[in-house]
Amino acid sequence: MSTPATFTVKEFFDLLRDDLAAIEREFGRDTVSGVRAITDIGEHLRAGGGKRIRPALLLLCARMAGYRGDRHRLFAAVFELIHTATLVHDDVIDGSPLRRGRSTVHARWGNHLTVLFGDHIYLTAMNEALRADDLRPIKILCEITLQMIQGEIIQAHLNGRTDIAEEEHLEVMRRKTALLFSGCARVAAYLAGLPPHGEDELAAFGLNLGMAYQIVDDLLDLTADPKILGKPVASDLREGRLTLPLIYLLEGGEPRHREMVACLLEDRDFDRVPLSEVVAELKKHGSLERTRRLALRYCDEARERLVSFPDSPSRRSLLDVCDFITSRSF
Repeated sequence: MSTPATFTVKEFFDLLRDDLAAIEREFGRDTVSGVRAITDIGEHLRAGGGKRIRPALLLLCARMAGYRGDRHRLFAAVFELIHTATLVHDDVIDGSPLRRGRSTVHARWGNHLTVLFGDHIYLTAMNEALRADDLRPIKILCEITLQMIQGEIIQAHLNGRTDIAEEEHLEVMRRKTALLFSGCARVAAYLAGLPPHGEDELAAFGLNLGMAYQIVDDLLDLTADPKILGKPVASDLREGRLTLPLIYLLEGGEPRHREMVACLLEDRDFDRVPLSEVVAELKKHGSLERTRRLALRYCDEARERLVSFPDSPSRRSLLDVCDFITSRSF
């Protein structure tokens, strides 16, 4: 996989340069505190960077929908803060030592402080959202966060099992990842004053985009170069979780595949079953390709949701985001 040039063309950055710079400043202010530990952790996270796909999604959707105010910057920063809080908590739950090639917060500061910091970031996000003095976006944010937590609980319940159906895994994806994408697009539509149908169309665009994003993550977790991925490969398997390629292998494979996967979930390492052997079986039985096709279908559905919007630089950039997501290598 390689990142298409269209995602990094000058037009894209010209559209968002000022907005993204403002969001970075806002993010910096929101992670600085009179409490030294909070500031230190915030600086560590900012130094790690990030693709900022969620705020970019909100900004582009707002522009495409005709929004002319400045509250889209505030809510773009809020969504990035919520995303950051979930990553901090997820790394504690998963025991992940690395993210984006750097040590995770819990690896440096311990679980207790990390959990409290994640809570602090989430409440900071909600406090920032209140500055807009508008309950509708707050309601959207609260509903999304509740479902994200429920998704984490469902995933924990499925952990270590080999009898997971595709639908169960996709529901976890929807709650944990796609709804945050959808919320970015819905808030943008709301700010722009779109009618309910237009708001629903943009929200559906974000949902499908988020599903494609997470499905590609399932692929990259097994196939990416760890130096590019920024964390150990096969992290999900090491944590006892099946992802779509393995679910598809078990669904259409042989009894030995179930024995192989059960061994992996029990060991949480690749001493008895090498990762190269797992990937070879996934390729042989078409599980990787089936996963890739599903990601492409979700992106096609996302593109369809933009048909009713007139051509504009923002709309073209959103279509570029679809291409980026299904061809990224990190």
